[in-house]
Amino acid sequence: MDLGINGRTAILLGSSRGLGRACAESIAREGVHLVINGRTAADVESAAREIASTYGVTATAVVGDAYDEATQVRLLEAAPRPDIVLLNGEGPSPAKFGDISQGEWSEALHRGLVGPLTFVQKVLPGMCERRFGRIVAISSAMVKSPNSLMSLSHGTRLGLTGVLKGISKDVARHNVTINQILPERFDTARQEQMARIAMKMKGISYDEARAEQVASIRARRLGRPEELGDAFAFLCSAQAGYLSGQNIQMDGGSYEGVF
Repeated sequence: MDLGINGRTAILLGSSRGLGRACAESIAREGVHLVINGRTAADVESAAREIASTYGVTATAVVGDAYDEATQVRLLEAAPRPDIVLLNGEGPSPAKFGDISQGEWSEALHRGLVGPLTFVQKVLPGMCERRFGRIVAISSAMVKSPNSLMSLSHGTRLGLTGVLKGISKDVARHNVTINQILPERFDTARQEQMARIAMKMKGISYDEARAEQVASIRARRLGRPEELGDAFAFLCSAQAGYLSGQNIQMDGGSYEGVF
């Protein structure tokens, strides 16, 4: 299927590795020119170089925390009028609820809610003016942590989900869509990190920790990053213009609800 986005421009936050990198690859294959972002220079620069070489598109590297004002300015200098935006970022390490400090809550609020929304504020006017825009957030409300640990991103991601839903209704008439992908466990470095945390807490082997992850998913396997990347590409497509304000569960059939 021709997704109708060849020649479009995308800014992809948190796209140098993991699920963000998979999203970048899937739309680069469709001919979309990219701005690749991440906090580690070696990862960002190699991702941009490899994607540009493989798919024949422009891939500009912008290193920095995407939710800091200075980095957002540089992202928009690289692509002043993006057609597609991915909101993505690495979540904080799990911690016990009682051990989380006020400063850590504030930082999580900025990274998980305030930062993404300030970037959306910057790109929406141009999208509405051009009558094409696709914003997709990877903002899972389903993050699993071992035992009594929790992720600081639980509340902020739920907040982002709610705010983006409200915005989506205001911009739909301009052919600007805002959707969210809510992933379960995908086979990325994040799940390797979670497995090693479980090893320390439970005194189990790495293989046992990984087996527990698989057993928690109805499909009895971890998701493949490219599966999420291709779902992202469809949400960015011309054909997806009537699909907005949705929270799409990519969870291997694990979600218990009907709606």
